[in-house]
Amino acid sequence: MSQAPLITDAVTARIDALVSQRRDEMHAISPDTLEMNHIAAGLLSGGKRFRARLAYWGWRASVLAHDPASDVATHTGRSAIEALATGLEIFHAAALVHDDLMDNSDTRRGMPAAHRRFETHHRESQLAGNGQHFGLAGSILLGDLLLAWSDDLFLEAALTLPQAPAQVFRTELRTMRTDVTVGQYLDVFESVAWPHVADADALRRAQQVVVYKSAKYSMEAPLVLGALLAGASPELVASLRAFALPLGFAFQLRDDLLGVFGDEATTGKPAGDDLREGKRTVLLAIARQRADRSTRDLLDELVGDPELSREQIDMLRQTLQDNGAVDEVEALIERSRVRSLEALAGASLDSQSRHELTALVDAITRRAV
Repeated sequence: MSQAPLITDAVTARIDALVSQRRDEMHAISPDTLEMNHIAAGLLSGGKRFRARLAYWGWRASVLAHDPASDVATHTGRSAIEALATGLEIFHAAALVHDDLMDNSDTRRGMPAAHRRFETHHRESQLAGNGQHFGLAGSILLGDLLLAWSDDLFLEAALTLPQAPAQVFRTELRTMRTDVTVGQYLDVFESVAWPHVADADALRRAQQVVVYKSAKYSMEAPLVLGALLAGASPELVASLRAFALPLGFAFQLRDDLLGVFGDEATTGKPAGDDLREGKRTVLLAIARQRADRSTRDLLDELVGDPELSREQIDMLRQTLQDNGAVDEVEALIERSRVRSLEALAGASLDSQSRHELTALVDAITRRAV
């Protein structure tokens, strides 16, 4: 039986306890902070928990590599992996708050984005000043607060390690933070720098964003951090990286397709949001490479227009399908999926860890949300 529900249930319980504890601390400072805590609780209540699950399976694989007879349910490191997994989910929530603000997104998981909720609070409370600015300031601070909470949990996990392994663990954490922040900046930069980018270089730059904004941060780092928490060997870490990086690449490419073609009722995001935001995705780079002059002019004129109508979005979708860009991205996803599975086949893992990671590959690459 899969142990994924066990780790996700433990993470949810930890999040609930942390939010409740911090609500009391914040209320003691001022009851005016309760809305901030309430928004945090809503953000942390959902999601697929991929990062928590990957961290757990990396940890479990490392525990059993050291001692195949270990009982992972009662292992002394169980509390530490739960802290790490919870910290990763809270760190991700912080990234989403800031991402939605930078993208000027209205929704997240079918609910108003954090900055929109702060704007609503400003309006309903009849506060003075500019509601949009209040929403911006509130969401920046909420993201920062969530980052601080995640740091508390990462420290809790790191303190269970001896000095040398703890240093390796902290270095991986630092790399993760740098990768996702730099990757996010490159994502923002590409959306405004693209007119000056040579056509021959556009795809490489889009792929670089995928690697640093998502693949390393979303898949590689959680899996490796979990393994390092159990003292993984360099050989096991290398095997897990070889598995996780192509999986993360496929994960983001699927996300890019869902950002254009996803069902709004399922994804919780408005259909075609990436087109309105002008995301310079791998999908768009391939579409421009394959397009004739008139089609390229159409893409350049419409992509990035925040006022795109539903009819214009439908036209852009059809264009992306007709010129073969969608099929090419699907082929890239499949090649990345195969590379990930091949790396997994060559890794020295216990049978259950191998089975669960194999199942995660399909869940991640063939998802509809």
